[in-house]
Amino acid sequence: MSQRVIVTGGSGGIGAAIVERFAADGAAVAVLDRRAPSGGSASFFAVDLLDPLDTRRAVGEAIETLGGVDVLVNCAGIFQHASLLDITVDDWDRVLDINARATLVTMQAVAPVMLEAGRGSIVNIASMAAKHGGGGEGHYAASKAAVVALTRAGAQEWGCHGVTVNAVCPGYVLTEMGADTRSEADVAAWSAKSPLGRLGIPEDVAGVTHFLASPAGGYLTGQAINVTGGMIMH
Repeated sequence: MSQRVIVTGGSGGIGAAIVERFAADGAAVAVLDRRAPSGGSASFFAVDLLDPLDTRRAVGEAIETLGGVDVLVNCAGIFQHASLLDITVDDWDRVLDINARATLVTMQAVAPVMLEAGRGSIVNIASMAAKHGGGGEGHYAASKAAVVALTRAGAQEWGCHGVTVNAVCPGYVLTEMGADTRSEADVAAWSAKSPLGRLGIPEDVAGVTHFLASPAGGYLTGQAINVTGGMIMH
């Protein structure tokens, strides 16, 4: 039986690569995002992740359309560069609400279905910032650290029901997010931090995400897997 997969933030960047990876394996995929994907065979459900009620509504509709859910991938997120002294309360709330609170809400929305079925996999896309970040991105790093904490809590609470919960911590991956804050010099400097001498591509993250949701990754839970080209090794 093919997997039934929900991907938040699946219309572009890393999310789109994750959708393509699961679809290539024959999965039925539902994308939850603000804008529709540019192509592909995934079902689309418009959602405002700042609104918990709308988020629950979209997840419910996706589950109904798919006839259930085997995999949830939380990939939606926003980034803002700001020093600690410049982060406003509104900045903090927006970043934490989309990156962390929405992750909690979607996990809560799919868990009853997975627990009843006695199986399922949740993969939350966190960030290298959860382990190493902070300077110039305090609220972003805090939001991604929260995602890792939610991942561990889900793994501890739901493992006895056959549900795995893991996080993926990408390093520097060139996507639209953050494009307005980086220069060619930044890209060269970041590439030099990796023993592999390059930055990540969305497909690097998609491959690990797919693995964690596959039978091959079935004994992994509560982990925060680095996809950083060796920039972070803990």
